[in-house]
Amino acid sequence: MADRDLFRIGPLKTPYYVYEGDGTRPIAEENLRVYYEPDAFVHVPADVLRWRQEIEDEQETRAVSGLPQRWNHPNFALETIAVTRSDQHEDPIVELRFSPADYFTFLASQQLDRKLEEGEGVGLTLREHYLDGKDPVTVNGFLSSSFGANVIVVTEPDNKILVSRRSRTVGMNPDRWNSSANEGMSGVHDLKDGVPDLFGAARRALREELAIRDEEHRLELLSFGMDTQSHQWAGCFRAVLPDLGEEELRDRWSRGIDDKWEHSRYEFVTAEPDALLDFMLDEANIGKWASGSPSFFYHALVRTMVERTGSAAEGRAAVESAILPAVRRAGAKAAGAR
Repeated sequence: MADRDLFRIGPLKTPYYVYEGDGTRPIAEENLRVYYEPDAFVHVPADVLRWRQEIEDEQETRAVSGLPQRWNHPNFALETIAVTRSDQHEDPIVELRFSPADYFTFLASQQLDRKLEEGEGVGLTLREHYLDGKDPVTVNGFLSSSFGANVIVVTEPDNKILVSRRSRTVGMNPDRWNSSANEGMSGVHDLKDGVPDLFGAARRALREELAIRDEEHRLELLSFGMDTQSHQWAGCFRAVLPDLGEEELRDRWSRGIDDKWEHSRYEFVTAEPDALLDFMLDEANIGKWASGSPSFFYHALVRTMVERTGSAAEGRAAVESAILPAVRRAGAKAAGAR
């Protein structure tokens, strides 16, 4: 991979690369430009096509044997991402170009450390041939056959941020702290007017994982980035709940959630720099974060402080100035525990 700065807060180091956004201002829904060619399936190299067929054959065998199998749902491969600015206010404009893909293509392309057996890269792993030394923003689209919407929930009545712990039974990031809710964009659920709808995927995540209806939140897109280990792209959203707090949400969840099984635990942390940073850097949590989650919470916290102070510069400064003391507190606490 080409040299890129990866997100970190003191000892909390991640493989996540923030491509656009710092939390100080949202990317307006109308400034997210999405292009899609529904009849042009993403180009997949011969080796990876063979790996995909292996996955399909295995799942068919499991189905015949009456065993649980994975559904090969349609999704989207990110071909290009580009950022420009509006003429007058320099608001961010993000352009995404997608091709059709599917879940089995995603699974095949995740075998990044498997060696290629034919073609130009024979003898090299998928990672070595397509990613090492390359700019991760410009690599082949088949390697980006998944795009996630990650949402950080902020409850206004009690001033808290929701942190979710993934269950041990999920396929991605099991037993790790993650965004409040997240969904991969789906070709079944997330097409709007014929193009992939990232905002729609974020709203769906809130409905299905947290039982929060569309009219109950104010949604903002804050940033884009990529997990450089798995080469998965994500958008970071903040959802503000004007009328729902921790008590109301937990009471609602007790009556059931559509995808309740995806999370094993919820923590509501005070939406203040010291409290959230202490939680993130706590020795019990610091090694238990999904790749992009620390950046998602940082951006959501910055945006919250920007609204509170009325200034982009002051809002971010409020978070930045709290980092070094939080790092020192975490170090002292860990040393005392030993």
